[in-house]
Amino acid sequence: MNLEFIEARDLPDAWFQCVYTLLDRGREYRIDRGSFEGQKRLEFDYVTVHIRYPGVRPLLPDIPPGLGIPNPVAQGYIEDYLPYLMTSARQPGEDYTYGQYLEPQIAEVIRMYREDGYETNQAYMTVGDPEAIFLGDPPCLRGIDTRIKGGRLHFVIYFRSWDLWNGFPANLGAIQLLKEYMASSIGVEDGEIIAASKGLHLYDYVWELAQLRTMRNFEAAPAGNS
Repeated sequence: MNLEFIEARDLPDAWFQCVYTLLDRGREYRIDRGSFEGQKRLEFDYVTVHIRYPGVRPLLPDIPPGLGIPNPVAQGYIEDYLPYLMTSARQPGEDYTYGQYLEPQIAEVIRMYREDGYETNQAYMTVGDPEAIFLGDPPCLRGIDTRIKGGRLHFVIYFRSWDLWNGFPANLGAIQLLKEYMASSIGVEDGEIIAASKGLHLYDYVWELAQLRTMRNFEAAPAGNS
């Protein structure tokens, strides 16, 4: 297992560094089970991303206009996505939303910090349950841990599997908005994000776009190999 550690200034910087580093040191394999079964992923064995100022705007990736490629996350998408993260409402055909797990825990973490104090290790929000493993597409986000240090609310996040191209920036953008809401409700300042995953990846259909954005070449394995 190769462990990577990325130190980033803000969310766009974190995304760019992850894409750049993954093209250089990722593992290529063909998917046996899961999203886009039969296609290929380029993936970190395990990565930890430390983002010091995740609240700096803009939250979306930086795509120079001259490259002629679309932003992985459309303007306004993060705000539209936020209810999926914070409320239990589900659309037809959805097996779950993160919000169905997080909504009651968000309120409890806020209450815990406000009424019981900041020095605790119990303010952890879990996503999923034992039955989730039987779903065709189990939750990717599995937990958000929290800590208040130096008068700031920090998040420590784990994803079991994570699409780097558009999932990473959309998820972290919405999670950052959640963190700002919770910090304000508690009465502290907004803090840092530490995000980790043993499955942060790029699908093969975006490898060319990733190379265009980073100006870094990546040589895929010949067809039929993994």
